[in-house]
Amino acid sequence: MISDSTGQWLVADIGGTRLRAALSDAGGPPHAFAELACADYPGPAEALQRYLSSNAARPVAACLAVAGPVAGDEFRFTNNAWAFSIEELRRRLGLERLLLKNDFEALALALPTLAGTDLHPLGLAIEPPSGRHTLAVVGPGTGLGVAALVPHAGCWIAQPGEGGHIGFAPQDDLEREVERVLRRSKTRVTNEDILSGAGIAALYRAIGEVEGQPDAAHIAPAEVTRRALVGEEDLAVHAVEVFCAVLGAVAGDVALLAGARGGVFIGGGIAPRILPLLERSRFRVRFEDKGVQRDYVRAIGTAVITAPFPALQGALAALRD
Repeated sequence: MISDSTGQWLVADIGGTRLRAALSDAGGPPHAFAELACADYPGPAEALQRYLSSNAARPVAACLAVAGPVAGDEFRFTNNAWAFSIEELRRRLGLERLLLKNDFEALALALPTLAGTDLHPLGLAIEPPSGRHTLAVVGPGTGLGVAALVPHAGCWIAQPGEGGHIGFAPQDDLEREVERVLRRSKTRVTNEDILSGAGIAALYRAIGEVEGQPDAAHIAPAEVTRRALVGEEDLAVHAVEVFCAVLGAVAGDVALLAGARGGVFIGGGIAPRILPLLERSRFRVRFEDKGVQRDYVRAIGTAVITAPFPALQGALAALRD
């Protein structure tokens, strides 16, 4: 319980690459949005202190949505070098209370608030949450996040996990060849090894080798998607097509695992940037291609989250609760 409910609150979403932050006045709508590069700071304390000083803010409470499993006082990010003590960070920021949530747990908590232009349907649209069915979110970005939101006694319970690290299950000959190439440098290929920024680049190189272009350049993920979006290079287009198909397959698997009959949301930073290709891709075909459970998943809606800072809404909901 926050004893000073009239004070200012801080919410932040910290991933492997970017820190996004906002302020709330006593749980009101977030404002003073900002985005900082994690690489510019030695740790989250310095980044958040910079943000707070630039806004002359002294919040009494904060909720940080962080990329990695949360357990105990010590937290270490999965996809960047930052690590910290929750209690020490609370003291450094001068907070009465500091709450830590897995970033996709926070994103899951935001799902019931998303509507209209916050969502872009992929195939069957997601109906407004009824509070009867589980929702799920899958998000490729620096890594691959997965979480579920389960209705219980009139409330929602967010269930985070590390689903991005489930083993990749290739579904056709090309994907089997891609896995074979990737296994040269890994003992185990996971969904995150393909459905992430680094995964797009790895797909580009692996497909190049499989298709007889072993000298395919080591280019940045953003360059692969740029070339694909403008149709500049067939290899880039093919890599993104495979990425979208695998994303559909994994999203369908998550729907089955979580029983997410209320819809599967696609979060993260990559999907909104490749929407034109995602819409034309095999995403929905692969989502529904579940054998004897085809009819089950065919009735489940899917949509890309296009809201700019959805995890901050979830972090704010966690503080309100």
